Amino acid sequence: MSREKTVAIGKKIADFSAASTAGQFRLSACRGKSLVLYFYPKDNTPGCTSESRDFAAANEQFAAAGARIVGVSRDSLTSHERFRSKYELPFELISDPDETLCSLFAVIRQKMMYGKSVRGIERSTFLIDGEGVLRHEWRGLKVPGHVAEVLQAARAIA
Repeated sequence: MSREKTVAIGKKIADFSAASTAGQFRLSACRGKSLVLYFYPKDNTPGCTSESRDFAAANEQFAAAGARIVGVSRDSLTSHERFRSKYELPFELISDPDETLCSLFAVIRQKMMYGKSVRGIERSTFLIDGEGVLRHEWRGLKVPGHVAEVLQAARAIA
């Protein structure tokens, strides 16, 4: 699969909308605030749970920096609702079953899982400023320490 993406650092991201646990999410509704958009492979898996809980624990710090957090995976809204409730996540989760956003941000990859090649989301985070411009991206990241790094970047563009 190509690593070609349609978003680029320093470029404005075209407005989009998607179904979320808070109703219909629309990028343009975030204008004036930074947006942390994190893509994760699957609800209720160890790494994804850890990452989501780390973002939840820092939610107030992100809000103080003028940033909103939104998670994205291919899971259904029903799965997202259970995941949010179970871990008391204070932010919305976008359901992207048709991979529209995954394609826009080029996060789908062939990965090895338990010795098998599988197609899935590469854990990635994007920081978008209040004007809708992509300021930072983290791809193929490791969970430990990641949220602190994103928070530092969010504070820097506030």
